Amino acid sequence: MTRTRSLTRREFLTRTAVLAAALGLAPEFVGRALATETVDLAAIPSTLQQTILHGAVLQHQYRALAVGPGEPYLPRFDVLRRRADPARTDRRRSLLYLGHLSDLHVIDAQSPGRIEPMIEQNHAAWGSAFHPHDPLSTHTTAAMVGAFAGARYSPLTGVPMGAAVVTGDSADMHSFLELRWYIDLLDGVTVDPATSGRVFQGVQAWPEAVWAYRPEDPAGGSFGDYGFPQLPTLLSASIATPVGSTGLPSPWYAVYGNHDTLLLGTFGLSPALHALAVGGRKAFTVEATAASTLAGYAASGSALQQAIDSVRLSLGGPGFKSVTPNPDRRLFEQREFMAEHFRTQPQPGPVGHGFTQHNLDSGETWWSADLSPFVRALGLDTCNAVAGPDGAVPDVQFQWLRAQLEKAQAEKKLVLVLSHHNSLTLENAATRPGQDHVLHHAEEVVDLLLQFPVAVAWLNGHTHLNQILAHTSETGGFWEITTASCIDFPQQQQVVEIVDNRDGTLSLFTTVLDHASPAVPGSSGSATDLAARSRELAANDWAENPTMRRGSPLDRNTELLLPAPFDLSAITDAALEAQRLTEKARILAHEKGNQS
Repeated sequence: MTRTRSLTRREFLTRTAVLAAALGLAPEFVGRALATETVDLAAIPSTLQQTILHGAVLQHQYRALAVGPGEPYLPRFDVLRRRADPARTDRRRSLLYLGHLSDLHVIDAQSPGRIEPMIEQNHAAWGSAFHPHDPLSTHTTAAMVGAFAGARYSPLTGVPMGAAVVTGDSADMHSFLELRWYIDLLDGVTVDPATSGRVFQGVQAWPEAVWAYRPEDPAGGSFGDYGFPQLPTLLSASIATPVGSTGLPSPWYAVYGNHDTLLLGTFGLSPALHALAVGGRKAFTVEATAASTLAGYAASGSALQQAIDSVRLSLGGPGFKSVTPNPDRRLFEQREFMAEHFRTQPQPGPVGHGFTQHNLDSGETWWSADLSPFVRALGLDTCNAVAGPDGAVPDVQFQWLRAQLEKAQAEKKLVLVLSHHNSLTLENAATRPGQDHVLHHAEEVVDLLLQFPVAVAWLNGHTHLNQILAHTSETGGFWEITTASCIDFPQQQQVVEIVDNRDGTLSLFTTVLDHASPAVPGSSGSATDLAARSRELAANDWAENPTMRRGSPLDRNTELLLPAPFDLSAITDAALEAQRLTEKARILAHEKGNQS
């Protein structure tokens, strides 16, 4: 086992002083904390300690949730193709510990721009248009951010979280409010879900919307028949108070998801829809929704027809109810998604969250960023901006990816590829008439990554389930890691740690996190109780198979082994210690900020 030089005392003191000045902390406080801090691994909350599973039936088919046993790390050798040395556990050193969030689906449930009634026509096709827990998405996201704050130190090695990545579908229905809420919650800024005042205005409060889960009186519809509970104060509690957030404990980086690109991740944004979103009429029937929101897709694209559509929407008609208009519900444009990531807090940063001024100037929606001195992230935009929920990689971006991989290989940087879509959903061939764009799909992307051993993992989402796939070549391969979502059960995310085993192999440890709320919701109306209620409601999705989305044990807490792509002894212990000092100092600033 090769060990390299550690930091000298002079180097430690110099770096401590620089970090303290940069973060606005007292040098003595930082130096003392960095020199003496110890981490109790057993106290870090994760599914290593406990899981949350379906429990007893409460009514009809509706089930409660209950605490189950924790799940240990399971090693996988699919890429390494041999058993690993058991002694690696005594040698390993962490190269980077990071959070992976995806499919937050932050929702303004009162927005007229939503198309919830479409699930009445076909729940299988339109299931993502409505969830019984839609009003609780800000509470769930805040609780999920809290889980990352709770796991700010690795439950495996105790190292601090160095970065976090968000792989898309953050704003559910393209609303500017949803976009701001997602950014603010990750930054630790309080948000207010009362977008129509302190009286809930939406389908779940209206007796006419018998197709919806109406918590004040669920009888008479499919949700009531299933056994969904009567919760008379749920809607009022969901908007009663602003929702606070601890903020992520580390710098975070983002890519586009299909919901950040198209309406419901599938349709273009028509002028009629833009008008509807900021107006004062909301549909509660299939007929009104289809006629107002979706008819424009089959209508003439002329300016006259668009004006007629907008006027008709403003007048409303049968199947509409009046709501309080809110101009902040406007639908954002593609570049605005990037631009809003520059309106952010100084900590945890960075400004732009992966996007740069070049992205704003050029309109390119993909980027490269170093998460540490030794690990580089390549953020892709796999979303098809024409139509359809699944994705593809345009040729210009594909060639950029090749060049970036060549550069990282030459510079000996480990690479994490980030995208919204995974290899099972990267087959969208939609193009606009007259356009001759070359689109690359899953097989080509996988083949490209296999050519570069430094590409050790591909992190993504989209399918709302925990899934880990091995992609192999004759000499090695990489791991594809898909995390679940915050909208569908099990409402989980994950942390990933890259570990050097000091024997010519790497291990990627994946650890699943439940959001920071109890398994059984209370009745206090607090944000954590509402997040717990959201998870319970999601666990009873009668049109889906919620348990399936948990994945198998081999898709959750795992050790994913693969050959090291180069001699990792070139990464000195002193360099890693310097990296740890920076990461720990940022955690100290995060903790101090939450105490003040």
